[in-house]
Amino acid sequence: MRWSEVDERQPKLAEAGRRRLVGPGVVLVVTIRRDGTPRLSPVEPFLLDGELWLSMMPASTKARDLLRDPRVLVHSVITSRDGGEGEFKVRGTARAETSVDVQERYAAAVSEALGWHPIPGEFRLFAVQINDITFVRYDDATGDQFVTRWPRGGEFVRRGTSATTLGPPEPRRDLLVG
Repeated sequence: MRWSEVDERQPKLAEAGRRRLVGPGVVLVVTIRRDGTPRLSPVEPFLLDGELWLSMMPASTKARDLLRDPRVLVHSVITSRDGGEGEFKVRGTARAETSVDVQERYAAAVSEALGWHPIPGEFRLFAVQINDITFVRYDDATGDQFVTRWPRGGEFVRRGTSATTLGPPEPRRDLLVG
């Protein structure tokens, strides 16, 4: 699915995604190397035309990985130990976008929003086709873990029972509609 479908069907989850993925200006992207092992790389995300976009240098190993095997995990950056800001993860596939028109729109939007000027044809552009989203956050005071999985998995909380142990999942409604 496209990002616009998440926005339309699950607006609170999409807002959490914008805050955690786009807000910091960088995400961690996991691709599959030629030998089948994972590669973790920082990438700048951008939302435009209802898509979650990832742009990369054309000869980068992560771009070559995605051209060979489009499976991708996009993970928000974590900036604190307590986990309160949450981890936002998008699993899916990356579709290479070669349209000059799309690259020009992307370049113009990035120039206006972020102040750097990508040159169409001099970067690889990928749209993330979303299969699954997971958002996990912790309440440092209680040790509780809050989990949202969509479209499968629902929402639940696992109560902290010690510094390193969580209780069983308890249903919870926070971000998901329906």
